[in-house]
Amino acid sequence: MKMRFSPRAPVWVVAFAAAILIVMAAAVPAVRAAEASHSVRLGSTLSMDQAVKMAEQRFKARVVRAEAQQTGGNTIYVLRMLNESGRVWIVRVDASNGAVL
Repeated sequence: MKMRFSPRAPVWVVAFAAAILIVMAAAVPAVRAAEASHSVRLGSTLSMDQAVKMAEQRFKARVVRAEAQQTGGNTIYVLRMLNESGRVWIVRVDASNGAVL
């Protein structure tokens, strides 16, 4: 969105418009993240990459191994996590809704 100002526009008008653009630009990633998490909650299928990113953000750890398991027609992602202190644990994520099991 381009905004054009008259050369006679007061400085505060230009500063105000610039501040609005900065706030809007900062809000875009948050809105996109909210939309992405909302679509997962509505029952869309979660890819393994999405499950890995979600788990790494939620648990503040790194996924060192990921595999998919089929149980009764459902896909479950089994993620092996490693945190900074060296703790290793397993997280299971339901691919149909993103729920941590």
